Amino acid sequence: MRRVTAALVLATMLAAPPTARAADETIAAFSKNQVDPHFEGLRIGVDQAAAALGATVRHYVPTRPNNIAEATSQLEDVVAAHPAAALFMAVDARAQLPGVQRLIASGVPVVNYNDRAGDAPFVSYVGQDDFALGKAIALHLFDHLGGRGGVVILEGVRGSTTGDDRRRGFEAAARERPGIRILASQPANFQRLPALQAMENIMQRYPRIDGVIAAADAMALGAVEALAAAGRANVPVVSINGVPEAVEAVRDGRILAIAEFNGFRIGCVAANLAIRHLRGENVPREVLLPGAIITRANMAEWLVPFAQRRCPPPIPAT
Repeated sequence: MRRVTAALVLATMLAAPPTARAADETIAAFSKNQVDPHFEGLRIGVDQAAAALGATVRHYVPTRPNNIAEATSQLEDVVAAHPAAALFMAVDARAQLPGVQRLIASGVPVVNYNDRAGDAPFVSYVGQDDFALGKAIALHLFDHLGGRGGVVILEGVRGSTTGDDRRRGFEAAARERPGIRILASQPANFQRLPALQAMENIMQRYPRIDGVIAAADAMALGAVEALAAAGRANVPVVSINGVPEAVEAVRDGRILAIAEFNGFRIGCVAANLAIRHLRGENVPREVLLPGAIITRANMAEWLVPFAQRRCPPPIPAT
């Protein structure tokens, strides 16, 4: 497999040579919900990269957040519509695998992005290492705590590749710090209100909580709100993503740190590769982007609103 590493993606300034535009360049772009700012940033990145190359994008997003039935129905709609190409992420990889396999078998090239969507002949995968991000941010919290204490994990969607890999990273970090105890690990489905409610319930069971690990910024913000309402705002919270609202919470001291999972950049790269593939270029089979640890010391670039950001330079053809 031809893999492009983070260093190559971000360090290269080589633009791909111009290629002929395909007759139809309508791209179907899937994302999981309309409420998580991560996906807002991803869609902005997709649109910006497509516009730069003169392609058209149609977004498919469940009206009910992360709803498997609706996402699967939208996938069937795209199979029938037969766009020029698709950018695909699964709400449930197992449930949606047959649909995306049918889409590819119909002749539509598909770039898998954001999180892995199972065993299908995708043109490319664009994402990050969720296990590594989970482990890194958990270790950051544990070291902040001096290697001792009881922590709470707010998981994403159980059964999702992203959620499960991040949780495994959290747990792997805990095994490396024997003084850390996981008090509770509960799914909050990558959403703010479920995380707030989960945190309220967990606080009733545990009068002392030394730290909170959230698998996404939306959940971290919900946890911060619940902790503040209970007079426990001093409990450090860490997260994964790096959306501007959460980075503002880092600036204000309400979130300790965030492992960067850059939806905007993922959207940029995925759309660029899909369009270049349509135009006959050989593109990398896998692109893994980096993820910094965002703290008050380095947060400035992540405070920039998604709409004001610019896609990175194109990566070279293979």
